[in-house]
Formats: sequence, C-alpha cells, structure tokens
Amino acid sequence: MTSADVIDPVQLSIFRHRFMGVAEQMGRVLQNVSISANIKERLDFTCAIFTPEGDLVANAPHVPAMIGSMAFAVRSQIAEWQGKLQDGDVLLSNTPAFGGVHLPDLTVITPVFDSDGKEIIFWAASRGHHADVGGILPGSMPPLSKLLSEEGAVFDSYLLVRAGNFDEEELHRMLCVEPARFPGSSGSRCFQDNVTDLKAQVAANHCGIRLVRQLIEEYSMDVVQMYMRAIQDSAELAVRNLLKRLAHDHNGEVISAVDYMDDGTPIMLKVTINSSDGSAIFDFTGTGPEIYGNWNAPVAICNSAVIFALRCMVNSDIPLNQGCIKPVQLIIPDRSLLRPSFEAAVCAGNVLTSQRIVDVIFKSFKICAASQGCMNNFTFGNDGENGFGYYETIAGGSGGGPGWAGTSGVHTNMTNTRITDPESLERRYPVILRRFSLRDGSGGGGMYPGGEGVIRDVELRLPMSVSILSERRSFAPYGMAGGANGKRGKNTWITKAGRHISVGGKNSIRVQPGDRFVIETPGGGGYGVPGEPKKSSVDQSTVMPSFVPIANGSVAANRSLAEEV
Repeated sequence: MTSADVIDPVQLSIFRHRFMGVAEQMGRVLQNVSISANIKERLDFTCAIFTPEGDLVANAPHVPAMIGSMAFAVRSQIAEWQGKLQDGDVLLSNTPAFGGVHLPDLTVITPVFDSDGKEIIFWAASRGHHADVGGILPGSMPPLSKLLSEEGAVFDSYLLVRAGNFDEEELHRMLCVEPARFPGSSGSRCFQDNVTDLKAQVAANHCGIRLVRQLIEEYSMDVVQMYMRAIQDSAELAVRNLLKRLAHDHNGEVISAVDYMDDGTPIMLKVTINSSDGSAIFDFTGTGPEIYGNWNAPVAICNSAVIFALRCMVNSDIPLNQGCIKPVQLIIPDRSLLRPSFEAAVCAGNVLTSQRIVDVIFKSFKICAASQGCMNNFTFGNDGENGFGYYETIAGGSGGGPGWAGTSGVHTNMTNTRITDPESLERRYPVILRRFSLRDGSGGGGMYPGGEGVIRDVELRLPMSVSILSERRSFAPYGMAGGANGKRGKNTWITKAGRHISVGGKNSIRVQPGDRFVIETPGGGGYGVPGEPKKSSVDQSTVMPSFVPIANGSVAANRSLAEEV
C-alpha cells in the first residue's frame, strides 16, 4: 500500500506518468469530439490538471505557449469564484485581465469537488484556439488591430455550465451579438463550430476528472495530492540544479541579451543567478513600451516562455509543471510590451512575441542560434450569412547549436501544432494549395547550419479577406558562434493578372478569385564557423550534454535519446 507520509521514488515516477496520461487522454477526447479543423486536425489545444490552489501539475505535450500560461487563468477564476461554485459548474475565460493570452484561445475550467461536494480537490482545464470568435476580420487575428475589443468576443469569467446545463443561448449572445456592437466588427463567423468545440472541451475536462477520481479510489486522496505536490518539487529541484550549473559555467560573467521585434521594439533580459540555492532573477527591464499594435504580450506569456526555455535546458526527464518556475523571480516593467494594459490589442503577442522571448533567453545563455522566431499566422474568410474563418500557423527552420544542425520545416519553441492536410484544406475551404515545400537556402550557414524555412502558396477561389501576422521580416534569425543568420521571411500577393506585391509582415488584403498568397518562412540561424572541425565550443561534461533538436524545437532529452538522434 502506498503511504501518504513518505515519497517513494518509484511511485513518484508512476504518478508522474499517470498524471501525464490523464492529460493525454483529455487531449484525445477533445480531438475526437471537436469539429473545427483548427482543433481536430491542427491540434491547436492543450489540456492539463491543477492543484486546488491552481498550480500546474501535469499536461500533455501539446502547445507550449498555452501550457505555461494556463495557471494564470485558473488562479484568476479561483479568486473570482471563491465559495460560489458547485459540482457540475464549468467556467469559460479568455481575456488577459483574467490570465488569458489572446481572445481566440478559449479556456474551459472545471472544478472538481470531494465526495461531499464541499471542497475543491483539483481543477481540470482545456484551452483551444477557436478559428473565429468575431472581431474586425475573419479568423480573429487581425494584423492591424489596436484595441482588444477589435479582436473578438470577451469572456472575463463566464459560467458556461451551471449544474450540468450548457448555456447555449447566453453563449450565442456573448459570441455573436456582443462583438458586433463595436464599429466594423462582426460576431463569430462559425458559431456552431464554437459550440461543438466548447462542448468537446467540457467533455475533455470530464474525462480528466473521471481518471483522477479513479486514481483517488485506487490510492486515496491524501496520497494523490501528496504526489501532485511531489512532482512539482521534483521539477523545482531539477531547475535549481540547472541554474547552479549555468552560474558555474558563466563564472561571474553577465548573462544578458537583447533582440528586436520587426518594428524595432527591444526585448531586453538580464539574468542574475544565486549559485548557492539555484534561484534566479529574470529581469526584462529595458524592454520597449506597450505598442500601438497587437504584438503586446500579457504577462502570462512571458511566464510561459521562461518555463518552456528552462524545461528545454534541464538535463533530465521532468514534466513541465509549476515547479519549473518556482526558483525564478520575473521582473517585467509595467506598461511594457510584456506587461501591457488590459485594453491593449494582444492577438499577436502569443504567437510572435512569445517566440522572440524564447530566442532572447537562449541567446543570453548562448545555447543555440535563433529559430524562425515566428508562427506565420495565416487567416482568410468572409463575413455575412455564409461567412467563415480559417486560421493556420506555418513552420520554419530551427537554429543550429553546439553539436546539432537545425531542423527544417518544423514548428519551433512556443508552438507545436500540425498543418492542415492539403486534402482537408481544399475540401473544407474554397482554396487550392499550389505549393508546400522547403525553402532551399533559407537556413543560416555554419558548422551546424540552421534549418530551412518553407514555402506555402495558396490560391483563393472566392473574393475574401486574407491576412498575415508574421515576424522576422526585418530582423533576421541570428546565428551564433560565427554561424550565419537565417534568411528573413517574406509574404507576397500574386494577383491573377500577374502582379507580385509585397504585403510586409503584418497586413490584410481583399483578394479576387485566382489570386495567390505566398508565404516564405524564415530559416534558422547557423552555429559555428563554416568549415571548422565539428566539435562543440561548450564543455559538454558540465552543460546539458543531451541538448538536442526534436520536433517542436530544441529540447533537452536524456543521453540515450541524444545518441539515438
């Protein structure tokens, strides 16, 4: 019998995998029950479970930008609804003021009560990116938005389900009527997709609740909650050990870096590590002010980026949970790009600025060259009775590092979504995919070259709005240790008459049938001087010997996996 008094290392490993398995099963339910291409096919969602206080316990390996930020949303709802919830209630939220990151990411949060229905014993939550929640343009990712109200429906703290009853009538008002009150805005252009996907999120949460209750029946409440805390403590210890090693490796030198958004706004970071206890201060003082645009990033995004970067650098197999951030104090200036006012537009902060934060962190520790630093957000659609909205993110190149070349045609760092299959894209929407290939020569040269970006050429078959939200069109992904920069991305509108028009990094156009939109994504930066013997300039015996690039960017894996790669 498992004791609630002593942590057993074997049981700790078992519980870690059991908790992660719960989140993975939640994700499978969400994918199976949902209907939209964005959630069902692109897998733009995340599921997780949280302690009674709202700390992240475990998540499935879904979208990093969502994972580290969801605790902010859960804690906001805990503060708002303290003592007011009952068994069968489900909450919905998406605003930065309540821990959200941008409006299309709808977070469904379910409290789980004890057998007496009095005390909340844990929380289940799922966050999905809905392809349209209203706003001034189809896809709810308008490139030129200046205010949050232009980006779609707002849910601060909405009771979506009361005692098991799904409130579709009020949901329709919130999604379809309220956003249309603002000049130039529309309500949701695909309300039935929203409804089905939200019900799928509710179902996913119930799956998580059922599985954790099975754990409680098997081991007891005290044991389950003890191991919920223990796996966070384990992650915290691993991060503290990492920070101690990094302090030793940098041997008193200043750990700092700066990089720039395409409009010139700096993101500055200085890291101070206490080598005794493995704590650290990540100070973003000097970062530019809130901008009159939409790549402002709510504080939850910066938190998520730091958690992700630290988890990447840890040289052990630990879950990404709240323990990863406990040793770190974040200093983020008020009214800055990384802590904007609540009325500021933010739709691009989650998908563009988050990537740059990770690049700055890796640059400060000299881990690897820059990734494509972008998600290349492409949307199209129409308003009106038969309106629709489509949204996708497009891969690029990852950066090379000390011992590995960058990966080509892959999502990096803060995103991990699929691309919609060509057959499904053309069946669901009035478009033709003319080309989808690697972009030869876009990766930076070096001893370990950067990965190649991609080319995505889409022909539009109806008059419609087309929008692009992208970065690294002005400032190239940096190389490191003598490696060359990756190529900048570019976006081109090709009219049916044959005109080739550059639309810049952030723009919206009205196309006609036969027009094409071509996105060429950035490559990753190269690492090391080309032609030199391929050996790492970093002492691999003391610094992350198994830091290897896998799938969604450079991640830490154990040594055996590194050898397999």
